[in-house]
Amino acid sequence: MANANDICRMDAVTIAARVKAKELSPVEVVDAVLARMDQLEPTLHAFCTPTPDLARETAKQIEQSLMAGNDVGPLAGVPIGIKDLVCTKGIRTASGSVAYKDFVPDEDDVVVERLKGAGAVILGKTNVPEFGYSGVGHNPVFETTRNPWNAGLTPGGSSAGSGAAVASGMGPFAIGSDGGGSVRIPAAHSGIYGIKASMGRVPLYPGSRDERYPGVSGWEGLEHIGPMSRTVADSALMLSVIAAGPDDRDRHTLPAPDFDWNESVQGDLRGLRVAYSSDWGYAAVDPEVRRVVGEAVKVFERDLGCVVEEAHPGWEDPIGAFWGLVALETDLKGMRELVERYPGQMSPHLVDFLSRPWTAEDLTNSVIARKAVVNKMWKFMRNYDLLLTPTLACPPFPVHMQGPEKIDGRMVDPFAWLAFTFPMNMTGQPAASIPAGFTEDGLPVGLQIIGRHLDDPTVLRASAAFEAAKPWANRWPAMLEELGL
Repeated sequence: MANANDICRMDAVTIAARVKAKELSPVEVVDAVLARMDQLEPTLHAFCTPTPDLARETAKQIEQSLMAGNDVGPLAGVPIGIKDLVCTKGIRTASGSVAYKDFVPDEDDVVVERLKGAGAVILGKTNVPEFGYSGVGHNPVFETTRNPWNAGLTPGGSSAGSGAAVASGMGPFAIGSDGGGSVRIPAAHSGIYGIKASMGRVPLYPGSRDERYPGVSGWEGLEHIGPMSRTVADSALMLSVIAAGPDDRDRHTLPAPDFDWNESVQGDLRGLRVAYSSDWGYAAVDPEVRRVVGEAVKVFERDLGCVVEEAHPGWEDPIGAFWGLVALETDLKGMRELVERYPGQMSPHLVDFLSRPWTAEDLTNSVIARKAVVNKMWKFMRNYDLLLTPTLACPPFPVHMQGPEKIDGRMVDPFAWLAFTFPMNMTGQPAASIPAGFTEDGLPVGLQIIGRHLDDPTVLRASAAFEAAKPWANRWPAMLEELGL
C-alpha cells in the first residue's frame, strides 16, 4: 500500500497509469486525498461543496470495473475538483451567490460528462467569487479561499478553490474556467500550471450558454474551460478528454483537433521566434514580478534555443472595452432583478457593475475595440511563434481585496493587476500560465505563454520545455511541511 502523502504528491498521469496497472487502488487514492482535505480545508476553504461519499462510491465502482476487466478510461481513479460555476448533476452549484445557494442542476456540463466518462473521480465543487466576476476568491455564501503559500493572501480567482486545491495536493488537477484570466490568475498566484486552449476547443454547456440562469449565462464570447495542474503533461491529459471534439450544444465549438494533446508536450523549441512584452507598453508591474519573469524569459533564449526580442502588440489599454463586452453578454435585466430580490446580499463590486447605466454606444464601442485588439494581435503574431508576458502585474495580495490600489508606486484601478490576462479572452487564442519562480518573500510568480490562434500544441510544447528547464513540481508550500504533509 502506498503512503498517503506520496499519493497526494503524484501527478495525474502517474495515478492513472498505476490504477490501470492495478498497482494502486482508486479507493486508496481517494482516501488519501480526502484525508488531506480534512487536514487542510479548515484553513484553505478550497472546496465549497465537498462530496466525499460520492467520491468513495465512484472509486469503488471504478475498482470493481477494473477488476472485471472493463475499459476504465484514461482518467480512471484520478481525483478532480470541479469549479463551482460548472454544472454538476445532483451536486449543488451555487456560483458563490445567495441566489443559487441551494441550486442543484439536473444536468452535467459537457466537460463533466466527459470527465466522468473517462473515469475521473469528482471530489466536490471548488470555491469562486460571485458568478466569477472577479479575480479573487471570496463571495457572500462561503468561507474565503486562501493561498497555500500564505494563508493571509488570495490564491487568485475566479477559479480560486481549484488553484488552492491543486497547489496543496488536494487532487492532482482541477477544472477552472477563464473569461478574463480565471484559469491563469489562480495558476500564477498558487504556483501551478493552467491553460486556456483556443476558444472553441473545449465545448461549454450549460455554463455561459443557457439563458435560464441569470449570472451563470454571461460571458458567452469570452469564456473558456481549462485544466489546472501541477504538471504540463497532466493538463495535456485532461485536454485529451475535455477537448476531444465538438458538441452541438455549443455554437462556438471547433472540429476535433488534428493533433494529439498528449504528444503536444514533446519536442524542442530551437529556432522559434519569441516576443516578450514586459508591460504591454503601458501597464504598471511590480518590480519583483519584472525580475522573476525577466529571468524566466532568458531561459527561452539561453537554454531552449529561441530567438527572443522585446516587443509589444501596440494596443492601448482595452480594460474599458473588456468590461463593455462582459456587460453585453450579461443578463442585465435578470441580474438586476436578483439584486432587488437579495438586497445587501450580493457582492458590492458586482452590484456596482450592474448599476452602471450602460448605453448601446458603450457596448458597440466595446465590440469595435475588440476587433482592433484582435487585428493588432494577428498582425503582430505573424512575426512570432510565441508571446511571453507576466501572467499578473503583482504577487498575491491580502484576501478580501479585489486588487491592489498601487503597483510599482502608481495608483491603479483595482483590476489593473489583470492587465495581461483578459486581452487573450478578447482574442480567443491559447494562453497558459506557468510557474516562473518566486519573489524574495517566497510567493509564486507566473509567466504567461501565448500562442497563435489555434496553435495550442506550440503553447503546450513551450510549457513542457520550460518546465523541464526550470522544474517546479517538487516545491510545495511550507504549510504542508509544517503539518507533516
